[in-house]
Parts: sequence; structure tokens; C-alpha cells
Amino acid sequence: MPERKTIQKAKQDRRAGKSATTQAGEFVHEEIRKVRRGQHGARSPKQAIAIGLSKARRAGVPLRPPGKGKAKAKTRKSAEYAYEAGQGKRKPRRRPRVSRAVSRALKREPHGSASRSALSKQTRQAASHRSASARSAAARKAAKTKGPARRSAAAKKAARTRARRR
Repeated sequence: MPERKTIQKAKQDRRAGKSATTQAGEFVHEEIRKVRRGQHGARSPKQAIAIGLSKARRAGVPLRPPGKGKAKAKTRKSAEYAYEAGQGKRKPRRRPRVSRAVSRALKREPHGSASRSALSKQTRQAASHRSASARSAAARKAAKTKGPARRSAAAKKAARTRARRR
């Protein structure tokens, strides 16, 4: 069950007109915090992200399931189920035994999968699957939404990073 604070943040994002992925990001952040705190583990950063996205869909975030060819059939089916449950099109059944089994399995998984380095590696790998133009467009869009003061601060930080790497 997601924390009340997470649901409130997602609703706030929705009211602000932010995209479904941004709203779902709150749930992913919560999941990463849980793994880091040791409440449960995750086999990989991808699993931690997937759990967060599933919780977001179940909580009613209008995040559509991946299309055909974008993910495994099993993953798509699971995402569709969670999406429908969140949109009120399906009545989820309580399954205590399955829930307990999942909790126990997750508790046995490692906690290093939510470390900064693991998440950074996953992010870079995901970005490498996108084209240079798509990455550039995303960066331009992000810069546009920042505003002058934060854009200036980001530019200064980038300059410092470049100087450090030389």
C-alpha cells in the first residue's frame, strides 16, 4: 500500500497538469526509499521501478500499459490488470497467501539494487536505447520548463562538472 504522502504528491502533480509518468515517479521514488531503508529488497533497479509503476497504476494514475512489442506479454498483462484496477474497471481480489509469498520473496532480495550507482547504471542503459535526437529533445524540453534562475544554476553546475573532469 502506498504512503498517504505519495498519493498526495501524485494528486498534486495531476492538478498541476503534469504527465502520468511524472505522477508515477512519486511511487517509484517511494519504492526506492523502501528498498534503501531495508523494508524489502529488489533483484534489480528495474524490479524496484516496476513495483513503483504497478502501485501507481493501482492507485489510479492514468499511466497506460506498454504497447505490443515494448515489453513481455506477461508484463503487459500485469500492467493492464493494474491499470484497470486503478481506473475502477476491475475489482481486485484480496489474495492474502499470494501477498505474503510476494512479501517474503522481496525480503530475501538484495538492497544494493536501489543504490545510487545501480540506479545510475540503469538510467544510462535505458538512455542508450533511445536515439540521440530523442535524448536531445528531452533535454531541451527539460531546460525549457526550468525557468531562468534554475537554468542558470544548472548551467553553472554543468560548467563546474566539466572543469572537474578535465
